[in-house]
Order: sequence, then C-alpha cells, then structure tokens
Amino acid sequence: MSGPGAGSGPAMGSMGSMTMAPPEAGQPAPAPAGPNAVNVDNFAFAPAELTVPAGTTVTWTNHDEDPHNIVAEGGQFRSPTMGSGATFSYTFATPGTYAYVCGIHPFMHGTVVVK
Repeated sequence: MSGPGAGSGPAMGSMGSMTMAPPEAGQPAPAPAGPNAVNVDNFAFAPAELTVPAGTTVTWTNHDEDPHNIVAEGGQFRSPTMGSGATFSYTFATPGTYAYVCGIHPFMHGTVVVK
C-alpha cells in the first residue's frame, strides 16, 4: 500500500461521504456528543445499534489504546486505522441497514439503521 487511502474499495457514489480527523498533537480528540456518535471503547461499539434519518453524519471515536477501524460489511465505507482519540465520520445518504465491524478485531460488531 502506498499513500493515504491507497487500496481498493467501492466508489462512494451517492451512498454517502466520509471524513477522518486525527487528534492534534498533544491534544485528545473531543468525544463525539449527541445522538449521532458511536464510541469505540473496551473493544466494543457503543451504542451497538444506532438509528438515524437519511442525510445524517455519524462519528465514531476510538477511546481504546489499541487501533481500530470501521468497515461496512456491504462495502459502503471503510475508515483508515484509527489510533487512540481519532475520529471517523460518514454521512448516510441512503436508507437501509448498515452492518459494520472493526476490520482489525472482527468480533466487534455494530449497525446503523438509516430511515
């Protein structure tokens, strides 16, 4: 793999959009607040299931010391590896059920239901 984001994956198309922001040096990333946040803590996604309206941006924050990533089982999105304090956001444009796992620790499961 060479360069950020290199690799194969589906095109985003109209499915949604994603962003990732590492924490600033020496500063912890603020924890996501509100109903559209998923925390990665103690090798689990919390909440494990989140229901949002179409057009909503969901933000995951890694609170573990170990790295994690967010991988949609249907291929709609995939985050880069997130170190402690890093965040990843994805905007869900299309209604549906989006199951995801941590690609590094596939026993970690979550679901976003988009209405």
